[in-house]
Order: sequence, then C-alpha cells, then structure tokens
Amino acid sequence: MTETASHDPEAFFEALRAEVGRQGARREAHAAAEAADIGTWCAVMGETNPRYSVVDDGPAPPATLNMWTMPIRIGDLGGDRDLSEPQQAVYEMLDAAGFTGVVATNSDQIYNRPIRVGDVVSQQTVLADVSPQKQTALGVGHFVTTEAVYTVDDGTPVGSLMFRVFKFRPGTGRQRDVEDGPAPSRPRPRWNQDQAWHWEGLRDRELRIQRFTDDGRLVHPPVNAHPRTHGMDYDWVVASGRGSLYSFTVPHYPEAPGFRYPHVVGLVELDEGVRLVSNIVGVTAEDVAVGMPLEVCWLDSHDDVTLHQFRPVPPPRTTARPAGTVAVGDRLPPCPVDITAELVSGAALATFDHQDVHHDPEAARAKGMPDIFMSILTSSGLVTRWLGDWAGDDVEFERLEVGLGAPNHPGDTMTFSGEVTAVDDGRVTVGFVGRNGLGAHMTGQAVLVLDGAGG
Repeated sequence: MTETASHDPEAFFEALRAEVGRQGARREAHAAAEAADIGTWCAVMGETNPRYSVVDDGPAPPATLNMWTMPIRIGDLGGDRDLSEPQQAVYEMLDAAGFTGVVATNSDQIYNRPIRVGDVVSQQTVLADVSPQKQTALGVGHFVTTEAVYTVDDGTPVGSLMFRVFKFRPGTGRQRDVEDGPAPSRPRPRWNQDQAWHWEGLRDRELRIQRFTDDGRLVHPPVNAHPRTHGMDYDWVVASGRGSLYSFTVPHYPEAPGFRYPHVVGLVELDEGVRLVSNIVGVTAEDVAVGMPLEVCWLDSHDDVTLHQFRPVPPPRTTARPAGTVAVGDRLPPCPVDITAELVSGAALATFDHQDVHHDPEAARAKGMPDIFMSILTSSGLVTRWLGDWAGDDVEFERLEVGLGAPNHPGDTMTFSGEVTAVDDGRVTVGFVGRNGLGAHMTGQAVLVLDGAGG
C-alpha cells in the first residue's frame, strides 16, 4: 500500500480525482471487423439470427461494440499498462494502494449504426468519474467511470459506452452465508428395493417412469401394483424430460433446511402424458404460468442421491415481431442459461477480454473472488441474444443499459425475465433481470426498434 493511501485517504482520493476529465488518444482496433470473429461470437453466445451470418458486409451483433478495440498485446493484459489511456493511471494508483480486485458494474451502450465486416473501429475515452471510497459486499474500494466514443474509418460514429468498474481490496467485504460452509442437503428421500431402479436412473440423469406391461399404463411415483388392474408386472420408459406446467403452488412456511424460499412446487405434465410433482427452478414465482413449457434438470442432493427438477424451456427464436403487436406489460418468456466454465472463459476470449479473472481460478481468488466469473461483455451478449430472439430477426438495438450484481460463477444457472415498459411508434423499451442462485446478476433495460418501425 502506498504511503499516501495508508496515512492520508483524503489526499489519495484527491490524487485520483485529479485524473478525472483526462481524454485519451484515439485508439484504433488491431484489425478490421472480420466475419470469422462475428461467427465465433455468435457460436459462443448461442446467437442464431441469420443476418449476422452474412460474410460480405453483414452487421455484427450490437453487443460487440466495445470488443473490437480491446487490447490484445500481452503487455496490455498485465504488468505494463498503456498510461496514455486516462483510466489506466488511476488503475495503477489503486493497485499500488491495495485495491487489486476488479469487477465491472455498469455498461450503458448507445448504438448509432451497426458495425459491419471490414469496418476498422476506433475508440476515444474520457475518464468521467472516480467515486469516494465505498464499502460494498465485495469490499472497500472506488468506482471508476469512463466514457468512450466509437467511430469507423471515415469518422462516422457507431456508438458510445459509459463503463464503470469497482476496484476493491480483497478480503474487506462482507462474507456471504454460502461461504461459511456447504448449503444443507435436501431431506434424504426414502425408498425400498422395489423402487431402486427409479433412483438409479436419476443418478444416471434418466427420468424413468414406471410402465405396467398388461396395458402400458404409466404411473408416477412408482407403486407395487397397477392401480386399476392390480397387475404387478412392469418395466419403465425413459421420459424425454419435456412437459408443461399443469398447476403449481408457492409454499412459504414452515421453512425446511435445504430449500430456498419462496420456492415453487409444480405439477408437471410430461409429454408422455403422466403428471408428477417437482420443484420448478430457475424462475421466480411472478414469472411462473400454467401451461409454460418445462424441461428436466438435476440436483445432486447427496453423494448418492440425485433429484429431478424442472425449469423453463429456452424460448424459440422469433423470425418477425411486427411493430404494433407489442403492448406495455407484455412479459417476455423466461430463458435459463447454464453457467459453465467453458461459457465463462470461452465467451471472454471470443470478446477479446483476456482478463485473468475470467479464465484463471487462482487469479480470480487472489483478487477476492471464489472462482472465475462472467465478464460484462458476455452478460451483454447473452441478454441481447435473448432479446433479439424475442423481438425478431430484423430488430434494431438503440440502447442497452446493464448493471451487474451477484457474479455468475460456473455451476450456476442464470434465468432472464423481462417486461415491456414503454412502446412508442414501434420503439419498445424492455426492462429485464437475469437471476442466478445468489440473486440478481444483472438488471437493466434495452430500447429496440421492431420490424416495420425503422425510419
């Protein structure tokens, strides 16, 4: 820690504030936007809109705005920073003072026109603000805000970005309950040898449904005899795991160990025709609706016990959603996203974000996080993909505002939900949230222009 930071916090803050207002030099992308890079981005994000597969002068997805000018030289990724960039001098001062942890917290993007294959993107950045020292759940630190303008070869503006990060001292935050030890397991289910085949199937990620051989009737939960014919000969079928919500309830009390409250208990009607009771996860009670499509997912409750659960099915892509067909209050279909190490690290690399906290668990822990975590560029890409799937292939994005909260770590699931909050001549504002097991990972809003509304 520097002498200034340890003995005179006010003087340290004034030194940080002295950098506010500095403008960096115009920085050009290392190469023109290429179709291969757009294709890689789409593959990682799950983007299937065909307009982004055009290889001549096709547009790049909107959330790629700030990836083209990301640094790629090894010296830019750690150690020596380019101090001509106004925020980098502040980062150096904060690192020297012990504020070595870093997370992105806000991204506000405005899109002027799509970036196209062959465009060479340039960026010019202003250091907009450095906050006083703050105490957050992550630790003690400072918020650093930059504003960047992006142009292409001829100086045409393509967008702008307000970006905020939090630089904090590792080990100074409030510890979450989950860090005190593993969450208590679900109550262990009781079964006998006659039902062992069912539980063995769950451990193998198979939802086995009992089938009586005399008339082919499916029954769940398993029983010893056919409820009508009393026949006792049976085998089983492996269900597809797809179905719909027939009914549900949301119990609040009494609370039992191993459950997060409130939780949704649903009666799921499988595509095979049988109904079963199961938890509905990855969706809030407000977004649950009778008839919503569901798919099976799994919970390893004990070393030798796996339980079935159900979550919303990712909605299909819409090819067209004409202007005039959307109203304030319309809710978007929930969309779960599995957070895997491959997604976290692969998407960071696909967006040219080589920060070690997104691919190196040891580096992430050294900087105050329990594991690698998803970058804000990835979060922005995933939410625009989901919004675009809902809005249709010809949607244009005008603005995307994102605020980050609970980090996305591997092993979790984030579920998007949203609602139309404003409609004006085909210009639609959608408020959204992406929740994971820790809480709200991201909240924000997007302004979209639907098919037939553009000028």
